[in-house]
Amino acid sequence: MYSISDYLDLKHTIAAELFEGKEYPWEVLPDIGDFIMKIGPTLPEELYEKRGEDIWIAKSAHVFESAYIAGPCIIGPETEVRHCAFLRGKIIVGSNCVVGNSTELKNVILFDNVQVPHYNYVGDSVLGYKSHLGAGAITSNVKSDKSLTSVKSSEGVVDTGLKKFGAIVGDHVEVGCGSVLNPGTIVGRNTQIYPLSMVRGAVASDSIYKTAGEIVIREQRV
Repeated sequence: MYSISDYLDLKHTIAAELFEGKEYPWEVLPDIGDFIMKIGPTLPEELYEKRGEDIWIAKSAHVFESAYIAGPCIIGPETEVRHCAFLRGKIIVGSNCVVGNSTELKNVILFDNVQVPHYNYVGDSVLGYKSHLGAGAITSNVKSDKSLTSVKSSEGVVDTGLKKFGAIVGDHVEVGCGSVLNPGTIVGRNTQIYPLSMVRGAVASDSIYKTAGEIVIREQRV
């Protein structure tokens, strides 16, 4: 239940090694910063340059001057970090990603080709290959009572031991505009979340999430 391979294709991230030996995908969250410090100095100088303290940015990335970036952080090739983006540290952004205007990131891994292009907040989360958050969609990473998060589904409950844990968003997931992924949300591959949704717990792969009481399986197109 909740195995890493069911949600994420590790061929599409520079952080694949970080997932090795872990049972659940959220177990990487406490180790993101240390992992960046480990691999940052080893990144090829012909592809990456160090800008500021513990910040490595691919030479082919386009980072707007108004963006704020704190280390440790890695930004991959061909990625665009737009006007007034706020990157607060412990961040791995893959290649060909879009981090949009006024988007805030903190302690996250974005796999390759992820788009968080408009007014998004992503904290203590992992976003899989080619996932996309619509405008204003956010991950809520702390419960209102500040208790530890758990992941809940019809198959059972798994305690994460984490106070701060937003979401695991699988490969090719579309999250509609204005949606909130509550603490401990796990979204399976190829799933579509309707706009203005409030999502909690585990959502199966290949689903369309309309409301908590209306989740349907997507039709397979030939």
